[in-house]
Amino acid sequence: MPAVRVDGLRVVLDGVPVLDGVDLTVGVGEWVTVIGPNGAGKSTLLRAVGGLLPATGACTLFGTPGAVLRRRARARLMAVVPQSPVVPPGMAVLDYVLLGRTPYIPALGRESAADVAVVHDVLDRLDLARFAVRPLATLSGGERQRVFLARALAQGATLLLLDEPTSALDIGHQQEVLELVDRLRRENGLTVLATMHDLSVAGEYADRLVLLADGRVVAEGPPPEVLTAELLARHYRARVRIVAGEHGPLVVPVRR
Repeated sequence: MPAVRVDGLRVVLDGVPVLDGVDLTVGVGEWVTVIGPNGAGKSTLLRAVGGLLPATGACTLFGTPGAVLRRRARARLMAVVPQSPVVPPGMAVLDYVLLGRTPYIPALGRESAADVAVVHDVLDRLDLARFAVRPLATLSGGERQRVFLARALAQGATLLLLDEPTSALDIGHQQEVLELVDRLRRENGLTVLATMHDLSVAGEYADRLVLLADGRVVAEGPPPEVLTAELLARHYRARVRIVAGEHGPLVVPVRR
């Protein structure tokens, strides 16, 4: 039973088809990254799988049709980390991560001691305990990204949807965040479905890549099968050289 199965997914926004018959499967414990040129529909796909956009077609999460999952049940299975999370002004790190426990707090109720304990455990594991009372806005980009992951992990979800998780980070913080996600995946059995623009980084960390173009899947498979000069020239209109790396192919732009 896969963690995610999408069949014939179609999304129309303002009368314009953005996704047109997408099929996708993500195995339990797998890291799948969706790549593609601007406007291909990557973020739309993630939002549709997360139940944040209306879509037609079938989407099942761990064997359960997404359409029948209530909001709280979905949040206990899946955590979404968008590109630019909305952070309430002045909110401290501890309070922000505690928002991840919302699916477990009764309506009009308050967090329990168990909820607070979960949050402190996550902060400890992600080396964020020293920032607990700091306003989130005062942290560096890499530190904030770890806090966003902490909130997702505090949900107790086993599926992480990461939309461009390193787009605003320098290369050092990119590595820090992605290594953290990979370690948590191995230690906690998490499943990761992500989108990325950086093709070399995508190839380094993903088990499998899915290439979207014009709202459709045009290639999928292990990184060496998808990151080819021919496919990237066709769908990105890019001239590149592919260099074999230790963990995956590296994509090097070549001047015309």
